Amino acid sequence: MGKARRIEDAAGRYIEFCKSTFHGKHKLDGYKIVIDCSHGATYHIGPHVFAELGAEVITIGAEPNGVNINQDCGATHLDLLQKTVVEEGADLGIAFDGDGDRVMMVDEQGGIVDGDIILYILATVLRNDVTGVVGTVMSNLGVENALKAVGIDLHRTNVGDRYVMERLVENKWLYGAEPSGHVLCLDKTTTGDGIVAALQVLTAIVQSGKSLLELSSVVEMYPQVLKNIRVESALGLNENVPLKEK
Repeated sequence: MGKARRIEDAAGRYIEFCKSTFHGKHKLDGYKIVIDCSHGATYHIGPHVFAELGAEVITIGAEPNGVNINQDCGATHLDLLQKTVVEEGADLGIAFDGDGDRVMMVDEQGGIVDGDIILYILATVLRNDVTGVVGTVMSNLGVENALKAVGIDLHRTNVGDRYVMERLVENKWLYGAEPSGHVLCLDKTTTGDGIVAALQVLTAIVQSGKSLLELSSVVEMYPQVLKNIRVESALGLNENVPLKEK
């Protein structure tokens, strides 16, 4: 076997790849964006991507010390991002999780835009040939109804992006997501990538000329409660089976 070759400019190559997935008519000049890197994998790459596309970037959660990953910040703790977006008068906020495969967003008023709403925006703004998308049993009924109103079917799978991916491949569809922020854009990547997913939402914003708040407010989210119920026999399913109550 040959000796493995070290790629010296891996970070730079990845930044350029991410930027290549953004297809807005204009760059992000004039947009003020808060990026929360969750003290994780995106702490160095993420801010560069959006800044090099022209945005004014305010970065938080970008001081990893080996133990503070996801600590009171990032996609799993949005309070800091919401507060910072409002205080800074930013157009929107973007939060990644520790390993960078999830993304959650915040509009200019601090409202949360989760994976469900991101899926709606991608399916309804980016393309005019989308007939179906994939969510999970946890996807909000409000998003399903909003998609149905514009002629797009939502297929539900078990929880887990592997199941979302399987259904997308089976149906030859492009977009799938979980409410937690795992977003799949198979016309851009073959797996979940929080930076790439965020760039697709920004493409939709620039192309439509609308704010994140305007694009997301179309969806009327329904109240829902998620519970894990332990059962003695799961009949081949996971021990904790998520059910949805409306």
